[in-house]
Order: sequence, then structure tokens, then C-alpha cells
Amino acid sequence: MKDAEYRFVTGETPKIFIVDIDFRGVLMKKLGELTARFGDLLLSDISGAELDKDISSIVYDTRTKIEKDAAFVCIKGASFDGHEFALEAVKSGAGVLFVEDDINLDDISGGATGNVTVIKVKDTRKALSLLSAAWFDHPADKLTTIGLTGTKGKSTTCYMIKSILEGAGRKCGIIGTIGIVIGEKVYETHNTTPESFLVQEYMKMMVDAGCDTLIMEVSSQGLKQSRVYGVIFDIAVFTNLSKDHIGGAEHKDFEEYVYCKSLLFKQCKKAVVNTDDPHFTDMIKDSTAEIEGFCIDGAASADITKKITVIEKASGLTLTKKGGIMGIEFDYAGHFPGKAALSIPGRFNVMNALCAITVCSHFTNDTKVISDALYSVHVRGRLEPVKISDRFTLLIDYAHNAVALENVLGTLREYEPGRLVCLFGCGGNRSKDRRYEMGEISSKMADLTVVTSDNPRYEKPEDIINDILIGVNRGTGKYITIPDRRDAIRYVIENAEDGDCILLAGKGNEDYQEIEGVRYHMDEREIIADIVGGV
Repeated sequence: MKDAEYRFVTGETPKIFIVDIDFRGVLMKKLGELTARFGDLLLSDISGAELDKDISSIVYDTRTKIEKDAAFVCIKGASFDGHEFALEAVKSGAGVLFVEDDINLDDISGGATGNVTVIKVKDTRKALSLLSAAWFDHPADKLTTIGLTGTKGKSTTCYMIKSILEGAGRKCGIIGTIGIVIGEKVYETHNTTPESFLVQEYMKMMVDAGCDTLIMEVSSQGLKQSRVYGVIFDIAVFTNLSKDHIGGAEHKDFEEYVYCKSLLFKQCKKAVVNTDDPHFTDMIKDSTAEIEGFCIDGAASADITKKITVIEKASGLTLTKKGGIMGIEFDYAGHFPGKAALSIPGRFNVMNALCAITVCSHFTNDTKVISDALYSVHVRGRLEPVKISDRFTLLIDYAHNAVALENVLGTLREYEPGRLVCLFGCGGNRSKDRRYEMGEISSKMADLTVVTSDNPRYEKPEDIINDILIGVNRGTGKYITIPDRRDAIRYVIENAEDGDCILLAGKGNEDYQEIEGVRYHMDEREIIADIVGGV
């Protein structure tokens, strides 16, 4: 485990950030024990002495060192095929190979492969998930598991659920976009839903740390690649759906994206769905789970809602502005009536809160616990307020494309600020269309656009800014360019006017600036603190 640690400084987000983790090679297992739950996934028999074979580790990444008696799982990726590394794995000491394609080691090695067991399965990714679960003693069986899928709102809703449940006395872990949360520690992850071995590993760590609940963002890519295969979620949640992650190595079209999302609801006991989103019917179409809903508009048709046992509804939405903090208050009713207030803005956050209330109603009916927990939630980089003055509002958000920026600016405009100020940049070595689109949206919706730098990578910040200005000039808003992001943040703070709402967009929970292949530490919260401290 590496020692690098960084402080989190706001809200409910845990305090410690640990960059990496190594939890490998801690035990031995028998092959029979690891494959006991495979069922019809197996396409070859395992019997006799093979079942008693010792396995020292499970390896699926060809970059990982393979030790003697390891089990090597040949999975297929977008640009690689683990079957091509089978012989190399055996020569490095692997005692078992899991394959989904026919493979004859004798043909490719002249018979010099020793006592190797080759096990054919229908799907090696599914096999990896089941192997990993057995390797870590089936940690999901020891946790209440809550899985969330959808295009937007997953991270915020996860933290809302966590806040309520911990207020009710439970101890929760999170697997998601912002990181792996276990107690007061956050472990970095490179995928919203990590590979299945890591998912099981993190769950085992949660069990060992005394957690009783897992709250997990389950991405469409994670479902497509069977990263949670074999996990039966106690509660599965659908937030919303819009076109995203289409093309490249992700999903070939929107239909596949929808289908992959729906897979979560075929492996859960209870489904909680946003009935204001028309795609909720796609999620529950073939689900055998008990179904509950949540909504603001309540537009679901009667024939569909007959299948839904409870619908949590919000009413009386009221925007609030108190001491530089934008929020929203609302009433809710479904499992039981209550009132709640958020210290983050937006109607969509009411929907996130309703989702959290629906889920948590199965664990507590204490409305004070719910209201206190929801009011305290600030999620790092998701319309995260940074309070430095009663005169104006300052928010940090991850919006880094035109659709997200339009949604956020539209939400903030509803609060009728004196001026809406939007500071953002665009990443280098990425689509120029995004630059034009974000520039245009900001110029049309914000009173002042401050164009700056954001992960220029191998491009010059000035070239990226010039591309953004093409879009900015399609709108009518005022603008200024300040290439250095620290200077840009200083400018908006020192020149803030009474009633301003200032949005720092694009970085969100990131704490670095990537320049020519190097990530330099840069946390906007620290920059703000330095500026305010020096004023």
C-alpha cells in the first residue's frame, strides 16, 4: 500500500485519500472450493485430484506477475485477448487456465507445459467474478448490497444514502466514481465499477473493517463486462437515462446501453426506479424483483404503476438562498411523510434525495435522521459549495461537456443570481467540438465567462482557449481569458459582486492538472483557501 495521502476538505466525503492498494497473495485455496458455485458456466469436468489442487493466486491481467500455482483467467478486452498469453502464463508457473476458447498447450509448446489444468467455461469474465468472490470468501453474502445505475446522479445519491444510513447507525462502504470508501479512507479507482476481482477485494476489506452495507455505482460497462456477475443486490436503483457512453469501446448504440443498464435489475431482490424517467420501464421489463418508485412529476401510467408497491413523491419544492448557500426544501410522502432541505441547489438533487429516502426507508423511519443527513451532504465536485462569503455563492462542479454544463447553468439560473459567472477550460487532445459547444453554452447562459486551462495535456493552453472562444463568440455574454487557472480563480473571487453565483466547472473532484504527460497536484479548494487567506 502506497503512502501518498491527500486531505479531503468538504462535506461528508471521507478525510483520507490513498492512491493505491495491494492486497494480493494472502491465502491459498483449493480449486474445488473456487469453482463450487460455477454450475452450468462450466463446459469441462473438474474431478478427482484436480479439485484438490492448491491455487496460490488469481491473475487476469497479463501485466501482473504470475507466481507458481496461480490460476490464470484468459479474458478478452477491446484490444487484447488473454488466450494469447496462456503459454506465457504456464511457463511463469500458472497451474490452472480458465478459457472460453479451445486451446491446446501441447500443440503450441511441444508438450513442455507440465501438470496444467485447463478449464473451459462459457464466459471467462463471469468465471473471474465467481472465482474472485470465492477467493475472498463471498463478502457480498456478509453485506447489505445497494447498487445504483443510471447516467447522472449516482455519486451524489450514493453519498446521500451513506449519510442517512450512517445517521441511523449503520457502517457503509462505497464503490464508485469518486473512489472506494471504507471508513475514513478513500482508495483511488480508475473505473466507476472496477474489475470483478477488485470489486470482491474491496468488499472483503469492507467486511474486515466492520462495514455492514455496500453502496455501489454499477456502470453499464461494468454490467456489460460482468464485473458484478453473481452478486445478488438487496436493492438495485435506477436514477435516469440519457445518451452517453456511446461509441468507441463502450456501447455500439443506445439500445445496447439501455440493455446493459437493465441487467442490474435481473440480479436484485428489490428495484427502486425513477418513474419520471420514461426508460424506467426498460429497466424493470424482465425483472422479477419487488419494485418501488420515486418521482416529482408522477407521470407513470396506471398499468405500469400497478406493478409498483410504493411510489415516493416530492411536493412543495422551494428554492432557498441563505448566506451564500443555495439550497432547496421539499415535502415527501410514500413510505411515510416528512420534510427535507438540501444545502446544494437543484431540482435534480431533490430527485437524488427522493431516491435515497426510498432506499433508506427500509432501514429507518426517523425523519430527523433523514433530514439532518440530507442537509449535511456535500459531494466532492458535484455542485459542491465552498463557503467564503455571505455576499456571493461559489460552487465547484465536474461538468466537462456541453450537456452537463447546460444543465448546471440552467439549475443555477433558477436562483436568479445577480450575475452568473462560469469559469472553465477544456482538455487537450480531445474533441474540438466539445470546446465550441461548451464555449457557446457558457456565453449564452452565463453573464460572464472566464476561459482558462483544464488538463491541456500535449496541447498549448492558448490553442485550446482559442478554440473555446469560437463557441463563446456565438453567444452574447461577456468573457475574459486567463490561461493560468489559479489566476483565473483569484480573478473571479477578487472581482465578485454582491449576489454573484460563481461556478468553477470541469475539475470537480480532480486534484491535478495534466501537462505533457505529468499530473501536477492542483486542488481548487486549496487554491481558494490560499486566495482567501491572503486577502
